[in-house]
Amino acid sequence: MSHEHVSNTKRIWKVFFLLSGITIIEVIFGIIKPEVMHLNFFLGMNLLNWFFYILTIVKAYFIVWAFMHMEGEKASLRWAVVAPVIFLVIYLLFILLVEGNYIFEVFKNATIKWNF
Repeated sequence: MSHEHVSNTKRIWKVFFLLSGITIIEVIFGIIKPEVMHLNFFLGMNLLNWFFYILTIVKAYFIVWAFMHMEGEKASLRWAVVAPVIFLVIYLLFILLVEGNYIFEVFKNATIKWNF
């Protein structure tokens, strides 16, 4: 049995350019803030923020897929790693949106003034 070393240089550059492209898109959208995305809301948050969250999750997926070598693992191990993270990210977003909206409504409708 021989173990040849296979160079992953091409693959690393491909992932680098993919992640760089996504980051450049995020920066461009962050600078120009298209009104159609910035002023329209979905589930308590504007579409531009949803766009950033989705692209960040896509980048995280490619980092895990390429640099943690998950593409070569069995599907059961991939899901054992990815499923809890997906659940926890969705849960965190839910908690942040619900609690943030509650705090906003308390300060907006109460006699307490914003002091921060």
